[in-house]
Amino acid sequence: MTNQAFILLCIVVFGVVGTCHGGSLRKGYYKDTCPDAEEIIKKATEKHVANDPTLPARFLRMHFHDCFVRGCDGSVLLNSTTNNTAEKDAIPNLTLAEVEKKCPNVVSCADVLALAARDAVSFKFQTPLWEVLTGRRDGRILRISEALANIPSPLSNFTALVRSFTSKGLNVHDLVVLSGGHTIGVGHCNTFSNRLYNFTGRSNQDPSLNPTYASFLKTQCENLSDNTTFVPMDPGSALTFDNNYYVTVKQNKGLFQSDAALLANKGSRKIVDELLDSKKFFTEFAQAMKRMGAIGVVTGNEGEIRKKCFVVN
Repeated sequence: MTNQAFILLCIVVFGVVGTCHGGSLRKGYYKDTCPDAEEIIKKATEKHVANDPTLPARFLRMHFHDCFVRGCDGSVLLNSTTNNTAEKDAIPNLTLAEVEKKCPNVVSCADVLALAARDAVSFKFQTPLWEVLTGRRDGRILRISEALANIPSPLSNFTALVRSFTSKGLNVHDLVVLSGGHTIGVGHCNTFSNRLYNFTGRSNQDPSLNPTYASFLKTQCENLSDNTTFVPMDPGSALTFDNNYYVTVKQNKGLFQSDAALLANKGSRKIVDELLDSKKFFTEFAQAMKRMGAIGVVTGNEGEIRKKCFVVN
């Protein structure tokens, strides 16, 4: 397990193979088999978020990572069968569900994760920020090597980011919009300290990073080996889901190289400017999340409905 194991929580959910049938994702997939499923997940999520305002960022990040590795199939929730071989061991992992109490053998862990991410981020707004189509089934395979190969790195340049998103059927617009998820949450020093101390291998600082912000970051992350300290990804807005991320990016205060990379291309810079409009950001984010939530989904008779989210049947 990683040194972030203190935030890992595995919850027994529900389900048996063969109960969930249907084709592609659709709205209200469980309206006949478990009509209260989405409300149960919403209430359970909100209960936990009310006690821990850092959870929306963790849920959102986990859903993103899940979709980028083998598609949105809930494999991020799986335990490793041997040490350090699961997606979950590569990233923070937290989820919850109480659906099994009322509807055992029906709802997939993949759908629980997709819905919980939406409901956690939406909690402060008291209205759903994006639509989540359901009908996913759970994947059976978990490999840390695939997680590391498919999850976009915070060290990525623009070319690498575009390649990663294109491989998932997403485009530059999706890249810039979904990067807005960095408006909540934190980043650990070892994911960006090279920008402070060794950007080109010559003990230098990234010249594109705001000097004043860089000086502040050095007070938090004092050396390259620090892998425990963390700082907000969006200074002053780490717990507030809004479009302030794009303001910080424009000020050259994007924490990661992947944030700064959004300014390296004329087309992506234009999109960053457009998303300074709050209304446009929320509209575009909702659409991009819907597209991301459909990446490589397992539906119909493929995959399974896990009896326990952290282990295949």
